[in-house]
Amino acid sequence: MDAKIVLSKQILILTVLPFSVLGHEIVNSGQYPLVVSTWPFVEAVRAAWKAVDSGFSAVDAVVEGCSACEELRCDGTVGPGGSPDENGETTIDAMIMDGVTMEVGAVAAMRYVKDGIKAARLVMQHTEHTLLVGEKASAFAISMGLPGPSNLSSSESMEKWTKWRENHCQPNFWKNVVPLGSCGPYHAKSLLSPSDSTCSKATLVGSIKSRPSHIGIHNHDTISMAVIDKLGQIAVGTSTNGATFKIPGRVGDGPIAGSAAYADSKVGACGATGDGDIMMRFLPCYQVVESMRLGMEPKLAAKDAISRIARRFPDFVGAVFAINRDGMHAGACHGWTFQYSVRSSDMEDVKIFTVQP
Repeated sequence: MDAKIVLSKQILILTVLPFSVLGHEIVNSGQYPLVVSTWPFVEAVRAAWKAVDSGFSAVDAVVEGCSACEELRCDGTVGPGGSPDENGETTIDAMIMDGVTMEVGAVAAMRYVKDGIKAARLVMQHTEHTLLVGEKASAFAISMGLPGPSNLSSSESMEKWTKWRENHCQPNFWKNVVPLGSCGPYHAKSLLSPSDSTCSKATLVGSIKSRPSHIGIHNHDTISMAVIDKLGQIAVGTSTNGATFKIPGRVGDGPIAGSAAYADSKVGACGATGDGDIMMRFLPCYQVVESMRLGMEPKLAAKDAISRIARRFPDFVGAVFAINRDGMHAGACHGWTFQYSVRSSDMEDVKIFTVQP
């Protein structure tokens, strides 16, 4: 059979079944533009779609979409008012990447400023740096015109934090430590003096824990969004308020290019969500894009990136979506059922795709 005929039939099959996606199946989503986001963050995708369909750039559309999620406080894990740290404070991590110029702007552990994705874009637009952190990131964002300082906590986040304190600050992210009180301060076991040997064996055993199991959809989440605009240019962005009850100062994978998101307009893009402390050690989105650069289709690239992590950390939870420059998309996950949202020119509204582990 002629190779051209085979190719035509393959394209026909993909076109006839544009939304039959489950597991690691791949989809041809049609012509540009295209918006893809982690989770059923439908309003965020609609906001990005409205921008890109009106002719805005991929970068602008990503900002619109992630900003909408921050304003809506998606799942309580994006924007202000959620995911308190051990001190009860909410902080913001965000990142944006232009797949044409390969420029990146990011903020991490940002206090007092609620507009994470806009602050990240300001870093990209007005500095030669990639990442600003903490109060200095806040000062920069405010100096560039963003509202602040603001209290990023909410009644819901403070109530969650109070209940956690009442439960002796469990679960938490400490390991190989001994608490001097039910909620710390904590000291490394190796720093204990001989006089501390009176600590009960139960206390020591209780302080040695495996990987925390309290990471899940409703307490540890990220919006990671990719947009292909009408010119075929690609951008990605992320925003999150991080892991609930994290140790103050913790930065997850959200603002790390190559981990929670990555884009190259010559190849495609990737977005990720999950246990960022594990996933950032593998740069799964960089892996996905590089695999597609070598010719791997999105579904295999996504599955391969997740499998690399699962082989070393079988208990981790996480997921990625992958899109190539032609608009084909797929997802892969481990430890939970993952959903991602898509809007393309041949859809009347946002479609949600489900991926099984």
